Amino acid sequence: NMPSDVEYSPVGEGLGMWDFWLYVCLRRAAVMAAHITGLGLTLILSLLSRPGTSESKYCLCMTEGILLFSAEGSLFCCKSRKSKVRLHWLCQALVLVAAATGLGFILASKNVSELPHLVSWHSLLGCCTLASTALQAGFGLCMIFHKQLRLSSPPPRLKLYHATCGLVVYLLATVTVTSAMFSDWYQATVKGAAWWVFLLLPLFPSLVVMNQITNAYLRRKKITS
Repeated sequence: NMPSDVEYSPVGEGLGMWDFWLYVCLRRAAVMAAHITGLGLTLILSLLSRPGTSESKYCLCMTEGILLFSAEGSLFCCKSRKSKVRLHWLCQALVLVAAATGLGFILASKNVSELPHLVSWHSLLGCCTLASTALQAGFGLCMIFHKQLRLSSPPPRLKLYHATCGLVVYLLATVTVTSAMFSDWYQATVKGAAWWVFLLLPLFPSLVVMNQITNAYLRRKKITS
């Protein structure tokens, strides 16, 4: 049987003792910075955004749902893997709630204002993100109920699909949030150097999440398959 613990990472193997600990410290600092950046950006955007929008909350829940499996900076490092999986599902459920809330508000706002739907890159990217989120949730359900569904794919391969789709969803969500910062409303609200800072902030957690999934999970599956 293949081990399913995604917290293992082959990156950093072969380094000297001093280099290894420096590498570990840098990775832990990066993960903690991702926690702080995600939370700070969510709070700021929630204050600036119009009531009902929930893109930043969507990204925060998804970020924390992934980083809780991090071996370097999980906020629930003392919890068992089973507990982390349950917390992961809770975070992903909140992601779906945030997505549904945001979609409902946007549809209602467009209908009241009698504005056309799907006319901007931001709205098109948002639809792609929502569709991929639903697909990601489907892979997660297949992982949990693979016996009841009598799926031919083994659980390790389903986990690979789940992780790959999760990475795509996260990157799409990051691009969607970033595209919102080019709207006329946002550029009129945030100006100057602050606009550039907010534009770059979502990229840092995405790099940390991408590094965690590719190195601690996808690469391991490739090695052990």
